[in-house]
Amino acid sequence: MDFSLTEDQRAFQETARQFAQDRLAPNAGRWDEERHFPAEELREACALGFGGIYVPEAHGGSGLSRLDAALVFEELAAACPSTTAFLTIHNMVAGMFSRFADAEQRERFLPRVLSGEHFVSYCLTEPGSGSDAAALKTRAEPAGNAQYRVNGSKAFISGGGVADLYVTMMRTGEDGPRGISCVVVERETPGLTFGRPEHKMGWNSKPTATVNFQDCLVPVSNRLGAEGEGFRFAMAGLDGGRINIAACSLGGARACLDAALAYAKERRAFGRTLSEFQALQFKLADMATELEAARLMVHRAAVALDQGEADATMRCAMAKRYATDVCFRICDEALQLHGGYGYIHEYGIERYLRDLRVHRILEGTNEIMRVIIARKLLEAA
Repeated sequence: MDFSLTEDQRAFQETARQFAQDRLAPNAGRWDEERHFPAEELREACALGFGGIYVPEAHGGSGLSRLDAALVFEELAAACPSTTAFLTIHNMVAGMFSRFADAEQRERFLPRVLSGEHFVSYCLTEPGSGSDAAALKTRAEPAGNAQYRVNGSKAFISGGGVADLYVTMMRTGEDGPRGISCVVVERETPGLTFGRPEHKMGWNSKPTATVNFQDCLVPVSNRLGAEGEGFRFAMAGLDGGRINIAACSLGGARACLDAALAYAKERRAFGRTLSEFQALQFKLADMATELEAARLMVHRAAVALDQGEADATMRCAMAKRYATDVCFRICDEALQLHGGYGYIHEYGIERYLRDLRVHRILEGTNEIMRVIIARKLLEAA
């Protein structure tokens, strides 16, 4: 078992780190404060190959692994978890196009997604169905001329209102997961509207909004796969999405730990630097240990997904649950160590804490992660 990175992995990790330091870090605080969507910087990231990290080269992507993606997202999130989180969703949908679209759909949609010319949103959650995603109500009815007539709404959609493509889970058949299909709705479709951008605790560099469908006529040719396969596609996407968001938590927590270490060596109290107090040394040691444990779990889950291991879904749920909980706690400890300065915007710690808080909710709440883990354990017992 080799834990060292390859030369190629170190190279694109360094590329991501440099891009994060040059293009994300200097602006992240302003984007958060102004609720600015950094489209230009996201397209620059796509130009580096970060718009389709695990899309095969044959389909125009970078052809890297889920583990490679975790390395990239950790580096980017160390500068701006919010912007990086949007890029993880973009990658998740690009991966769905690569895996589940037919050749004509890939040719039509994928090149502009990979380049960042088109941004994408993933539409699963609804106002009345969050954790119980299979209960979704958005419905697509046959409307003649090889079209669906779509009615319903989706809630908490990242990129709602700015994305060009909305990969949407909608009901084309019976109740339950077998009646769900996956359909691409293009931004200019008549009847597609958006709620006002939500005012959120964090994740302010990307809009989140309700997506509404009112008699939207969508070509059947925009459906990925066969009718009834959508829920399977959605769940397959979420395994990778959970690794991605866990990797974003690693980056945010690492940035906070680095800031805490630097502050502890500079700040003086009672005639000594904070780093000379053993109680604070122990706290820093625990923060670093928990961060490393979380990183190992995330990387192990990524390898399981790359290799198609039977327990990959459980490992992804474990990694997401552990990493997002632990990394939020690390940010909170870093804020506490900074004292009153940690609560002030200019120091940046409070932004990381606000951004990482939602990671424990999305891609399946951490309570749902426990349900998945327990179910898989009992199935194997």
